[in-house]
Amino acid sequence: MSQVSSTNPPSPADPNRKPAAPGVVPQKPAVPGHPAGLRPHAAVTVNAAGSAPLDVAPSAAPKPVTPGMPSGVKPLSAQIGMKPAAPGAPRPPVAGVKPMAPAAPGAGGTPVIDQLVGRQLGRILNKMGKVTREQYQEALAFQKSKGGALGRILIDLGYIKDQDLNIALAAQKGYEFFNVEGYKADPKVLAAIPAQMAMASKLLPISFDAAAKKLTVVMANHENFRALDDLKQLMGYTVIAKIGDPEAIERLVAKNYNTAAESLGDILGELSNDTSLKDLKGRGESIDLDALKDAADSNPVRKLINLVLLQAIKDKASDIHFEPFETEFKMRYRIDGVLYEMMPPPAHIAPAISSRIKVMSNLDIAERRVPQDGRIELNVNNQPVDLRVSVLPTMFGESVVMRVLDRGNVSLDLDKLGMREEDLNTFRQLIKKPNGIVIVTGPTGSGKTTTLYSALRELNDISTKLITAEDPVEYDIDGIIQCQIKPEIEMTFGRILRAMLRQDPDVVLVGEIRDKETAEIAIQASLTGHLVFSTLHTNDAPSAVARLLDLGIEPFLVTATLEGVCAQRLVRKICLKCKEAYVPAEEQLMELNLRLEDVAGRIFYYGKGCEACNNTGYRGRQGLYEFMLLDDEMRDMIVQHASTQQLRAESKKRGMRTLRQAGLLAIFDGVTTIEEVVKETLSEDD
Repeated sequence: MSQVSSTNPPSPADPNRKPAAPGVVPQKPAVPGHPAGLRPHAAVTVNAAGSAPLDVAPSAAPKPVTPGMPSGVKPLSAQIGMKPAAPGAPRPPVAGVKPMAPAAPGAGGTPVIDQLVGRQLGRILNKMGKVTREQYQEALAFQKSKGGALGRILIDLGYIKDQDLNIALAAQKGYEFFNVEGYKADPKVLAAIPAQMAMASKLLPISFDAAAKKLTVVMANHENFRALDDLKQLMGYTVIAKIGDPEAIERLVAKNYNTAAESLGDILGELSNDTSLKDLKGRGESIDLDALKDAADSNPVRKLINLVLLQAIKDKASDIHFEPFETEFKMRYRIDGVLYEMMPPPAHIAPAISSRIKVMSNLDIAERRVPQDGRIELNVNNQPVDLRVSVLPTMFGESVVMRVLDRGNVSLDLDKLGMREEDLNTFRQLIKKPNGIVIVTGPTGSGKTTTLYSALRELNDISTKLITAEDPVEYDIDGIIQCQIKPEIEMTFGRILRAMLRQDPDVVLVGEIRDKETAEIAIQASLTGHLVFSTLHTNDAPSAVARLLDLGIEPFLVTATLEGVCAQRLVRKICLKCKEAYVPAEEQLMELNLRLEDVAGRIFYYGKGCEACNNTGYRGRQGLYEFMLLDDEMRDMIVQHASTQQLRAESKKRGMRTLRQAGLLAIFDGVTTIEEVVKETLSEDD
C-alpha cells in the first residue's frame, strides 16, 4: 500500500524536479501549510442565517472533538497520518481562504432544515429523535405486507403524532415549522392576502415587507403549491413558506378573516334583490323547465351552494339539510349528531336551490314527483369528498339532504374508535375467527359502518380475500372488492351475496341484513367456512337474536352461526380547550340511578364553550360499546326460545358491560357528560 509522505514537495524552481509526463496535467502547487496534493476546505455555511432548528428531542451528548473543528470531523492531519499540532497552538492562516465555520448549535444539537431536505421520511424522523431504527424497520415491514403510506403507518403504530409527520414532510420539502399557537396577527400583514384566498387555501401571513414585496406565510399543507404560485403570479410577491398545525391555522384564519357570516349575508341579500329569481315567487309547480334551468345556473344560487358546502366540510358536518316549508326555507347542518340552523335564504328560491343540487348530482331536474338519489364528488384542499344526495318531494317542494363522506375526517383504525382495552381484545378475537357471523347493531348514524370498515382494514392483507355488498359504498378501501346495491336492476343484497360466494372469499361484509333471504344466505356462507360481518337496527346486543328470529330464521341456525354481537352508540366528547370540573346536582345523578355517596371522590367535567368548539362545549365523538358473546349455555337458551330480558341477564352474569355502564365509565374518565350518556343509552331498568 502506498504511503503519503509528509515531506514538502520540491518547489517549481527546484533543479531536481522531474518534468511532467506527456499528456498529464501538471499538479497545482499546494497551499502553504497543507500536505502535497491536498487542497484546503472551502468556506461552508452549515446553518443558513435565520433558519431555526426544528423543535425535536435533544440528541445524545457529542463526543469530545478537537478544539476549533466542527462536531464529528477529524483534523485533516489525522486523516492522512500526520502528527497533529499541539492543543491550543495557533494554526497559520491560509492566504485567500476563509476558514471553515463551526456548525451553528441548534436546540440540544438538533438538525436544521438544510440537513433534512430531500432525505427519506424515516431518516428525517430518526434525526428528529421521533423514531428509532427498529421502529422504522417495523413500519417498513408493515407497509410491505399491507401497503399504505409510511407516515400514516407510523401514526397508527403510535410512534409519532400527526404534527410530527407534518413537520417531517415539511422538512423534506425544505419548509420550516412555525408554531402559530398564541400568535397575534398584525392587521397590516393580514391585508396582504385577500380574505377569500386565505380562507380557501388555509394560508396565514405572519410577516410582510411592503417595500420589497416579500411575504412570509404559514400554510396547513406542504403540497399547497398552487396557492404559493397564485401569490407569486397574481400578487407579485416573493413568498417564503412555512408549515404549521392545520387545525390551529384554520382556527386563526377563520378568526382573523371572519368573512363566512358576512359573505353568507351578502349572498342572501343578492338573492333577495335578484329580479329574475323573484319571478319564481308564488309559481309553485307551474315553473317551466327553461326558467328552472336559468334559476339553477344563476350566479347568486351557485355562490350560495358553494359556500354552504365548503362551510359544512370545514365544520366537519355529517349532513346538510335543505328543507322547504309553507312560508320559509331552512338550511341546517348536523355536527357531532346535533342539527344547527344557518341563516335562512328567501323561501321563493327553494326550487332554484334543489334544481342546482340536482344538476351537480346528475339528476333529472324535470322530475319533481318521485324521490331521487345521486352523488357529488368534490376535491377540497387536495382531499376527496363525496356527497350522497337524497331528494324527497314534500307538500311545499323538494327536501334535499346531503350526506358528507369526508375520507380525510375518518380514521379507519380499531385503536382509535374509543374501545376500552378489554373491549378491543374481545372484538379482535371475534373478527379473527375462521368462520361464523359477527353483527354490529345500533341506530342510523351510530358508527356501525366505521367499526366494520376498521375491522376489514385490520384483516386486509395479501393472504385474505375480502368482498363487501353495501348500500351505498361509503369509503373506497384498497385491497377490498366492494359491490354497490342497485335495486332498480334487481342487484339486491341476496343476489350479490350468492354471486360473492362463487368468488372464493375469506371474509364477507353484508351492509345490512334486511330480510329473510339475505339472512339465510349469510348463514349459509358462514356454514360453508366464511366469516361474515353485517349490521342490524336494534337497541342493544341481546335484541339482535330476537330480530333474526323475527325474520324467520330457525333458532338452531342462529346458534350454529352467530359468534357475537356488538351494540354501539356515539356520544359527544367534551372539548379539551374549555373543559372544566364541576359538582353535579342530585337530579342529574338520579337520571343515572346514582346517589351522591355512589360518586364520592369522583370528578365530573363539562365544556363551558369556546371558539374551538363553536361554543357548544363538545368537539368530536366517541363510541360506547356492548359485547354479547355466545357460549354453549347461551345457545341452549336461544334454542329454548329464551326472551331478550333473559339473554340480557345471563350475558351480564358472564361479564357483559351494558351501554349505560360503558357510558358511566366514559363520564368517570372525563370524556363525556351526564347529559350525553342519558340521551344515548337506556337505563338498566328499561
